[in-house]
Amino acid sequence: MDAASFRAGFIYVAIAVFFWGMLPIALKLSADFIDPVTLTWFRFLVALIVSVAVQWIGGRLRQFASLAKQDWLLLLGAAMLLMANYVSFVYSLDYLAPGVAQLSFQTAPFFLAFGGVLFFAERLKAVQLGCFALLAVGMYLFFAPRLSFDGDAGQLLLGLAIVQFSALAWTSYALIQKALIPKLSPANVLLFIYGVGVLFMAPFCEFGAFGIMDIDAWLVAGFCAINTLVAYGCFGQSMKYWPTAQVSAMLALTPIVSFSLTAAVVAFGWWPESFQSDALSPVSMMGILLIVLAVATLQLLPRYLASFSKPGSVQP
Repeated sequence: MDAASFRAGFIYVAIAVFFWGMLPIALKLSADFIDPVTLTWFRFLVALIVSVAVQWIGGRLRQFASLAKQDWLLLLGAAMLLMANYVSFVYSLDYLAPGVAQLSFQTAPFFLAFGGVLFFAERLKAVQLGCFALLAVGMYLFFAPRLSFDGDAGQLLLGLAIVQFSALAWTSYALIQKALIPKLSPANVLLFIYGVGVLFMAPFCEFGAFGIMDIDAWLVAGFCAINTLVAYGCFGQSMKYWPTAQVSAMLALTPIVSFSLTAAVVAFGWWPESFQSDALSPVSMMGILLIVLAVATLQLLPRYLASFSKPGSVQP
């Protein structure tokens, strides 16, 4: 990976992580005036309109004309998988506390990394595997103080199974998107997914919610729509420049970004009725340090080692 590709991949995935980190705040605010399916439909609709306009102006819609039947089936599969991810994760919250569900979903970066090995012949070295093990420990420590496993064991297992299905659905969508990159830009892959999502979710929407939304509600819904465009667009672009293992490691920072932004909201006194202080325990702080260390090592170590393989470099 050259320096330009590294910088481009880092910028795109960092933006995606930051916007995904902000999303839970907006989703929590939206729960007061709209249901998740209707909001997702609105997010997809806005993203579809903007994507069609941008791709049409740029003359990139002609890429669809060169697709084979197998490519269209892959596109349809990606769309169905992403919708399954959205819906199943929300459904899992009927059985799990949010912290448990979010921790359980953090298997997705690991699925993505090993999917790259399985389907794209990417290699994970021993040091990289060690970094992923460190990530797993760090994420558990970060969430541990906020986990509650009280309740019926059967419901807990069902909830965990639903979250793992959601994580696998998201991972499969991401891998299909990467497989289509040689034929179709990430923006066009998402454009198709948005279109399918708008059609399939429409029968399950409560459109009456839009008629009673005030200006603040529209601002929140609009931000969620923009978040979809930016986060998924940048994530798709990052997959063009970085191996899936490096992208997936960066995604592990999303819960930390989300927690940090929520803490900032509390500190500034915004929406006090919806957000309360949640101080970090020493265990959570240790988890953050391990996650940051693992991600930094996974991103920087390959470049450090590559610097010694250049002509004229001195081997350590």
